[in-house]
Amino acid sequence: MPLRHLSLRDFVIVPALELTLAPGFTALTGETGAGKSILIDALQLALGGRGDALWVREGQPRCEIAAEFDAPADALPWLREHGFDSKDDSLLLRRTIDAAGKSRAWVNGSPATVGQLRELADWLVDIHGQHAWQSLTRPAAVRALLDAYAEADINTLTDAWRVWRQSEAALAEARAAQDSLAQERERLLWQISELDKLAAADGEWDDLNQRHTRLSHAQGLIDAAQAAIAALQGGNDDGGGGGGGGGGALPALTQAQHALAAQQGIEPEFAALAELLDASAAQLRDVAHNLHAWLRRTEPDPDQLAALDARMGQWIGLARRYRRPPEDLPALLAGWRDELAKLESCADLNRLERDARASHERYLHAARAISGQRASAAPKLAAAVSAAMQDLGMRGGRFEVTLTPLAEPAAHGLESIVFLVAAHAGSTPRAIDKVASGGELSRLALAIAVTTSQLGAAGTLVFDEIDAGIGGAVAATVGQLLRRLGQDRQVLCVTHLPQVAACASQHLTVSKQTGDGNVFSAVIPVSGEARTREIARMLGGERITDATLAHARELLQPRPAASTRTRKAHT
Repeated sequence: MPLRHLSLRDFVIVPALELTLAPGFTALTGETGAGKSILIDALQLALGGRGDALWVREGQPRCEIAAEFDAPADALPWLREHGFDSKDDSLLLRRTIDAAGKSRAWVNGSPATVGQLRELADWLVDIHGQHAWQSLTRPAAVRALLDAYAEADINTLTDAWRVWRQSEAALAEARAAQDSLAQERERLLWQISELDKLAAADGEWDDLNQRHTRLSHAQGLIDAAQAAIAALQGGNDDGGGGGGGGGGALPALTQAQHALAAQQGIEPEFAALAELLDASAAQLRDVAHNLHAWLRRTEPDPDQLAALDARMGQWIGLARRYRRPPEDLPALLAGWRDELAKLESCADLNRLERDARASHERYLHAARAISGQRASAAPKLAAAVSAAMQDLGMRGGRFEVTLTPLAEPAAHGLESIVFLVAAHAGSTPRAIDKVASGGELSRLALAIAVTTSQLGAAGTLVFDEIDAGIGGAVAATVGQLLRRLGQDRQVLCVTHLPQVAACASQHLTVSKQTGDGNVFSAVIPVSGEARTREIARMLGGERITDATLAHARELLQPRPAASTRTRKAHT
């Protein structure tokens, strides 16, 4: 899963750069101040590093960094989950930073957050800086390294810790609030009993309003029905709808129908009109019949109206007491019942205590399992790093991993973890930050990096001048170790050591140039004689002699790769 291509535009002192990278071990060399680490800085920004306007080349509106990788198979589910196109086998990260410091990011052409770039970085690149040893003094970094080596499932532990602490907090809160909970429970019980007496049903208030309105207007409705019947039938109130009487709509309509029907033999058009009048008369007779039926079953009912008034008064009284619309009373009662259930759950100290004990046991079970894995892995990691130190000029040196029980359990487990080192034979192992020599610190960091390099998922390893403070035969060993690592993963190394650079399968030189009154950096792949001269420059400085050229050619001669003592050799 290597880095395929790196593209820069107006980044610091780089106007434009298109760099294709190969698998294996690639060395980046150049004079001091030429900008070798700029490429690492750019890569870190593409992977979600902190953006700043200082990265923008002077006088330009923005800088742009794009890094193309082989898409890791493990990252495909994450890409799909976050809506990024993952059909191709490549993964393109792009980022811009403008002169005001505003940053934008994209993943495979779709807008992304800087946080999402950082999430992807774990699958792509593992960077070891020249001060990598400093992270080995931080407890979290030390734990993470040992846990990765032990293949410990830390997520299970942290989840168990979180559940335990939450259950303990719930129990403590319930104990502290027992008095107030009891008072609140009594209040809710009294209020619920008040509304329970009402026995309010959903929709009952609307039904009461409708029935009350009808009963309170019963006489008006009866008068309206009688008036309508009179208008339809006139003086004939027998309910039959005949046309015998006068003054009503039905008699008049019947009379008109008869008049037209009598003449339809002479004027055929009258027949259709007579039929319409007959149909209309039939509809009016139905209306009159229904009104008569309604009147027979309807009469004023003062007793029922009084009962409705009393029922509605109960609703209105409770609504005023609790300052809610009457129609909201059923929902109010349901809400109080939910609150009471929650209070009774909180007041159930026995259940909360059982939950706290059970979650504590689950945490201890997970923590003890992690402790066992750490105790098993610690001597293996110590032996592997100690073995690597022997190849890096620290003969007799010893690396130790100590586990000390904590006074109180913690989210990360039951012990603290410290790395100790004895730089040479006969010395007492001490904490890493007490080791005096910068070269020893660099070599130790490299030994740990080499030993643990196969742990991560990242397909590209970057070493930024991690070989500072070493030289001679040790430098040659470092170069061979990096070349060996390059057989399994892509390795990029910024180095000032010719012995290291000579072991690379790809060699890039970084140089500072001038043009149009501006200073800029350029990156050029070198091979053949050009590479020989670059190695010679690294050996002897700017003045290249026949001796330094001969030495450079000697360094570039193929040689057996140094063996690396990896984690698998000690498990």
